[in-house]
Amino acid sequence: MTIALVFISLAIFLLLSIPIGISIGLSVLVGMIVGQDLPTAFLIQKMIASLDSFPLLAVPFFIMAGEIMQKGSMAQRLLAVSRTLVGHITGGMAHISVLTCMFYGALSGSAPATVAAVGGIMIPSMEKEGYDKPFSTAVNTAAGCLGVMIPPSVPLIIYGTTAGVSVGDLFIAGVIPGLFVGMFLMATSYIISKKKGYKGSGQRSNFKDMLKALNEAKFALVVPVIVLGGIYGGLTTPTEAGVIAVIYAFLAEGFIHRALNWSKVYEVIRGSALTTASIFLVVATATGLGQILMFYNVPDLLVNFLVGISENKYVLMPIILLFLVVMGTFMDALANILILTPLLLPVVQKIGIDPVHFGIVMIVVISMGFLTPPVGVNLFVGCGISKLRIEVLSKAVIPFLIAMFIAVLALAFIPQITLWLPSLMVS
Repeated sequence: MTIALVFISLAIFLLLSIPIGISIGLSVLVGMIVGQDLPTAFLIQKMIASLDSFPLLAVPFFIMAGEIMQKGSMAQRLLAVSRTLVGHITGGMAHISVLTCMFYGALSGSAPATVAAVGGIMIPSMEKEGYDKPFSTAVNTAAGCLGVMIPPSVPLIIYGTTAGVSVGDLFIAGVIPGLFVGMFLMATSYIISKKKGYKGSGQRSNFKDMLKALNEAKFALVVPVIVLGGIYGGLTTPTEAGVIAVIYAFLAEGFIHRALNWSKVYEVIRGSALTTASIFLVVATATGLGQILMFYNVPDLLVNFLVGISENKYVLMPIILLFLVVMGTFMDALANILILTPLLLPVVQKIGIDPVHFGIVMIVVISMGFLTPPVGVNLFVGCGISKLRIEVLSKAVIPFLIAMFIAVLALAFIPQITLWLPSLMVS
């Protein structure tokens, strides 16, 4: 009864457009009031203690590093590199958008930030080149999802701390799947561009032009090397790598590129603080909700129910994937990770799926929620840039959602795509 009331109240609060962290907190409060046998003091202690986590400290640092680079000039420099590499292909501007989002995803760790930084430049540029507004906005909005797939990624940090999995392992495991999904988005862009007659944006760049673009973007391109190299070289933890990323980004943008002023520094600090606060509110309240679910033995009930259907992973995984897709349409990505990971992880471990592999698949599936109303944050960012109506953009992103789901199926059933790179690091 208590669990039913908690989820009914959560659904009502979400339908009322109350922010996700507050909605979950209010539903936890409902559980405290209704569930007379719940140890309330213990629940509150768990919510507070959930923020006392060293790995979780990486979140504000990577957010701040992304904010610095968003306010600076690194996005434009990465665009120049992408233009020299793929600008000549059919639908060249679309491929530039996707490739730049891949690069920028390795800097920001946030899907909406990637859409804002890259889409803010590319959507108007694509329109000037003759691309229609829905397609221009859709490709940038979809490619922004790569910001949470390619490490460093805030959702990967949240999953790692929730599941008790090494964040470093998740970071290295996310590299190939992020590129893999990016290739599917580029293939979709190519097919649509071929159908609509969009040509490349110019002649193939020569080697000299490529070297020049790479040289100008070298300080941006080296960020993921510093982060992942430090972690896997045994020199830093993910949290320490986040601190280094902030200092490096500030020095590069402030003193080398000279793209920061005091006004932008204030915007960076303010934006980082607001984003971090909203994330940590979700972390604390979702931890409380998770404790209520554990108190009433919901994880074990779910394991028994799903395993009762079948213990064959080829039967259960599609069910879990569809469930995650549905949950992503109306709940924030971080809330999904925090609430569903404790429920689903015992199920997938029971059927022999590696927690790192499942974490990457889960992040990719949940990232599709950035493209589906009513919660689709990327859609709102894209609409804000292009001034399109939400229903028009929602229709335009459908081909990219289909491509992402096909890519997810491949990732789910071919674990080597995810686990090959981590296995090399171990050996």
